[in-house]
Amino acid sequence: MPTPPVIAVTGSTGAVGGRVARDLAARGIPQRLLVRDASRAPALEGAEVHVARYSDADAARAALQGVETLFMVSASETSDRVEHHREFVEAAAAAGVRSIVYTSFLAAAPDAVFTLGRDHAATEEIIRASGMRWTFLRDNFYMDMMELFAGDDGVIRGPAGDGRCSLVSRSDVAATAVSVLLDPTAHADTAYDLTGPEALTMTEVAEKISAVRGHPVRFLDETVDEAYASRAAFGAPRWQVDAWVSTYTAIASGDLAGVSTDVERVTGRPAQSFEEFLGAVA
Repeated sequence: MPTPPVIAVTGSTGAVGGRVARDLAARGIPQRLLVRDASRAPALEGAEVHVARYSDADAARAALQGVETLFMVSASETSDRVEHHREFVEAAAAAGVRSIVYTSFLAAAPDAVFTLGRDHAATEEIIRASGMRWTFLRDNFYMDMMELFAGDDGVIRGPAGDGRCSLVSRSDVAATAVSVLLDPTAHADTAYDLTGPEALTMTEVAEKISAVRGHPVRFLDETVDEAYASRAAFGAPRWQVDAWVSTYTAIASGDLAGVSTDVERVTGRPAQSFEEFLGAVA
């Protein structure tokens, strides 16, 4: 019986990569987990663990030898994330990886209003230039994060205005990734917009959280100046504060309001609504 193509998964200690790795393991599919800390890697049937940071090209190249398809979760947000992505992508190409599936962002562009969307656009270009086949999973903001946006006082603050955002669940992103990894040739050189079934204002997001959770959450629309001022106390570097504030200005811009059916197109099942998501994690 022929050995199945080797799949490598990054981010298996995180929310999306962990779901992908567990799903593949449950299907009996061998995989290679690339992690920064072997002690944190999940213990999964049929999974090998290799230690390789995105910024360590030699370790990445060694870890990816023999891999045909790579699931690449975007690295943690840093000021030099694109360079780390570049080193890892080039190592993957040098190791002979044929296909790469990358978690990008909806409306990724060099001039994206959401400043971190520019990192994703740059990474997409690096991947396209690598010679590997590619699939980009351009997910919108995660439903999973919305409750964390509220402060201890139950207020979500930011300059989002009446803009809408088609939030997507991490579980839908992971399910889409698994579908692609199972048949990468069918999804080669394709970008999918991963969204939920509706676009909500932040006021509606707060109302839905309140209704399901039974405690009050509300949205306070700040000006851009107020948003920078309210975040100044955290002492974060400017690039990070820009990212925090532009999360809301990107929603206000309308760039994140589009609703796509790509989750259903790829997985065969409809994307979760925000109410369904909240109910599932209640």
